[in-house]
Amino acid sequence: MKGNPEERAITLARYIIETGCTVRGAAQTFCISKSTVHKDVTCRLRHLNPGLYQETKTILEKNKAERHLRGGAATRQKYAEKH
Repeated sequence: MKGNPEERAITLARYIIETGCTVRGAAQTFCISKSTVHKDVTCRLRHLNPGLYQETKTILEKNKAERHLRGGAATRQKYAEKH
């Protein structure tokens, strides 16, 4: 997804809000780096659309709080498949 960074930031934010996905998930969907997604939805979006930024920030904070649980579940599943 190339093009205007401002439009990209808003598109990414709306996608994250609709799906509740992680930064990595959005990056994979739009075929861009997770650094670009993070920069767009944290820095650029804050100045472009503060309301949308707050909604996105809430979801990203929730994902950050749950990440240790996701990692544990992935490890558990990995070793369950091996044995």
